[in-house]
Amino acid sequence: MSFSYQSTLTTQQKLRSTEPPPPVFQRLPAEIYECILRQLAVFHNEPSSMSCGTCHLRDLCALALVDRAWDRAVRPQLYGRIHIVGNDWPIHTKKFKMKSGVRLKLLRRTLRERRALAQHVRELKVPRLQPDGKAVEAKTLDLIASLVMACPNLEKLVGFYPVYSHNFDRLTYALSTRSNLKEHVWTIGENSSITERSLKQLPPGLMDLEQAESFLHYHDWWRSLSTLFLCSQKHGVLERDVFVQTLHRLPALRHLCISHFDVDDFDDVTLQSLPSLQSLRLQDLEGVTFWGLSEFSRTKSAKGIRQLSLVNLDITYLSAISNLLLHLTSLQRFTLVQESSPEVAVGDLVFQPVIASQQLHYMHWDILVPGSANENLASSIRAGGFPSLRTLRAPSDYDGQLQMVCRPRAQIMLSSDKYSKAYRANSEGDSSGSANTLFTARKRAQQRIEDARNAVMFRVVVEEEGVVQEVFEIQGFMGTVGSPISYNLEADVPGNDNALIDFPDLTNGSKEMDPRDGCTGMWNASHHAGKKWWNHTERYRYHPVDLHRFF
Repeated sequence: MSFSYQSTLTTQQKLRSTEPPPPVFQRLPAEIYECILRQLAVFHNEPSSMSCGTCHLRDLCALALVDRAWDRAVRPQLYGRIHIVGNDWPIHTKKFKMKSGVRLKLLRRTLRERRALAQHVRELKVPRLQPDGKAVEAKTLDLIASLVMACPNLEKLVGFYPVYSHNFDRLTYALSTRSNLKEHVWTIGENSSITERSLKQLPPGLMDLEQAESFLHYHDWWRSLSTLFLCSQKHGVLERDVFVQTLHRLPALRHLCISHFDVDDFDDVTLQSLPSLQSLRLQDLEGVTFWGLSEFSRTKSAKGIRQLSLVNLDITYLSAISNLLLHLTSLQRFTLVQESSPEVAVGDLVFQPVIASQQLHYMHWDILVPGSANENLASSIRAGGFPSLRTLRAPSDYDGQLQMVCRPRAQIMLSSDKYSKAYRANSEGDSSGSANTLFTARKRAQQRIEDARNAVMFRVVVEEEGVVQEVFEIQGFMGTVGSPISYNLEADVPGNDNALIDFPDLTNGSKEMDPRDGCTGMWNASHHAGKKWWNHTERYRYHPVDLHRFF
């Protein structure tokens, strides 16, 4: 019996061994799935792609239906970054009898019913449901707030930044309860009670106790918040003590942008109270002076700053910039944009280099009325003041002094310039709209390259027994051979006429509201399944703006 039993086991084992192996995708490690999905995302979302987010989601849904292995791999990609762009499908609006917000409600229902899917959501993009400049309706904020509450691990709400006017709204409260939030943009608007109070008294004290405490309590749960934008719009008020207490309630804060606040809200004293940061952008702040910047450079909290942007602060003296570059020993990127030229103070001794930084890698230097600022920077580079500098962007380098200290380039104009508005305006003889654009800066730089190329730098004369046999003319070039610095005139946002990224690039939703030449899935029209497979409502090809570009 034992022999018969052993023979039976051997036969069963042989039968099992002849079964076909499982499909190859069931034996692949998770990293292979992630690599495939990553490449699929690049195909759909890269700037040069003809596809869009809707087409990407359609392909992810198709992959999820292949088998359970693909479904497990696709879910985090499908629900990790949810971007809802543009208008709803007309059939949906008719079916659900709604003018807008159909996809938001359907998504909210899915996330509420399937909590496991809601755990995956890290980034959420909601559509622009109102034109620029028009206040967001309360019902729209409530709908988005309910969607935010359905995402317990939400880290980013992108592409939608409503104005906060020190009045309660559900969206602000919902975001304040997301403990994993990594970035937030405050756009502080005008409040009627604060405006009325300002007519009777001087600051501080324009914000009442309830308004100040409410704003502070919104930050209590944000222990993971690393990026914060504080922007004033139409005389929005956020007083000094609220500034300081807010920033010191965020233990993970590393990247900070403050802009357009009055001198009574943010000044040199508030600047000295900033916490330790890695990136800082100060823009259009009347209360920040060259003295305050010099003192700030000596504070302990400024030592760790790696990226510093000073935009429209009207710095009077070059010594303030010199102190910043000298004392910020970790600084790698520096941006300076202003109209007037910072000069050397009368009576100061001038030594070369005038300004210097041993570790700076990138500099954006844009002085609209240069004065001697460009000359001082060029002489400092020639004197070895910036040994680590690799990229210099100077749109207002009118006479080419900064281009001359950089590595020579054969071509600086872009192939896309001939499609820009500035190019068309220039071709029609109207240069008023392109006076200070990047296109004009590239055109000036390219003209200097052509002029230098057409000039003869020196001649090589070949003589034989006193008779000139040949003469070789060596053409000139614009720049310094051997310089490690690249002269760059490309925008932070591809296709933009302004070099530096600004808040309209972040908040402007006109292209999403009224898409022109958007995606309808037509690029995939050759699919054998026909129009029902590839066709969808025309939608804008949305590319999220990385907030770190502001620094």
